[in-house]
Amino acid sequence: MSAHQHDESAHEAHGPGHDHHHGAGHDHGHGHGHGHGHHHGVPPDGKSRAFAIAVTLNVAIVVIQAVYGFIAHSTALLADAGHNLSDVLGLLLAWGAIYLSRRQPTERYTYGLRGTSILASLANAALLCIASGAIALEAVMRLANPSPVGGIEVFAVATAGIVVNGFSAWLFMAGSKGDLNVRGAFLHMLGDAAVSAGVAISGLVILWTHWYWVDPVMSFVVVGVVLYGTWGLLCDSVKLSLNAVPQQVDASAVREYLAALPGVVEVHDLHVWGLSTTENSLTAHLVMPGGHPGDVFICQITAKLLSEYQVHHATIQIDLGATDHGCALCPAPV
Repeated sequence: MSAHQHDESAHEAHGPGHDHHHGAGHDHGHGHGHGHGHHHGVPPDGKSRAFAIAVTLNVAIVVIQAVYGFIAHSTALLADAGHNLSDVLGLLLAWGAIYLSRRQPTERYTYGLRGTSILASLANAALLCIASGAIALEAVMRLANPSPVGGIEVFAVATAGIVVNGFSAWLFMAGSKGDLNVRGAFLHMLGDAAVSAGVAISGLVILWTHWYWVDPVMSFVVVGVVLYGTWGLLCDSVKLSLNAVPQQVDASAVREYLAALPGVVEVHDLHVWGLSTTENSLTAHLVMPGGHPGDVFICQITAKLLSEYQVHHATIQIDLGATDHGCALCPAPV
């Protein structure tokens, strides 16, 4: 029984929920050997229950804020309602992407639909930027023509927003470090809680002073907070969509590890990119003039890449030292 068959048999014995790595190697007439290893774990469910609760609560707060925003003639409250509505759409995008990322690979989509989580985080960031522009435009118009604002209504509804958004942010806190998609949801809810706090304060100021211009000014503060929190998410999403090395992977350390392996004289055509917001992939050529080291060697590499460098799907090609490696991106400095 080959090493590959042994691993697959073990996988079947443990059931579909068991994670393992496998490697395969073979020699070709042109002096190349290929090996690959990957992690068969099912992608995380992304806290589906947390998404369901957060969406339900935020839909309710959007309706309340919109209704009382019109009643109180508050731009800040309407702006917060619009911001929360964009967050509801963003949460639905992130939730849908997590569902799609769990779909199995097909002949057309050989990695499955894991990349939808990257698209969702990018769409989330773009949606927040568009919503911020609309809020700022309305605030400019209200600042030019201030109108009476119901301070007590603004304070009461914004306070409810603090509670809802703070609780929603807490739901996503645990998963925000390891998943850019969940991080986007967490930042949305945390930013909303801060914005609602600012709107509540503006309601009290208006109630005590009747300075109605405070309402559109607070809208600008809302926009500033939203854009500040969105910038990092937007940058990370764009980088992942362009196949940049994910932040949690140290590509230099990976290269050093591969170059230090016994029998390896050169590492080239090394690529690391994000398959999704939680899974990373790698391909590399190892030049080993002494011959192909076998399947166990490949398995050890892929296991190490997963445990130490957060690479979930690795493909390793062994080159036997031929002058022409056949690589589009050779030498290594490329």
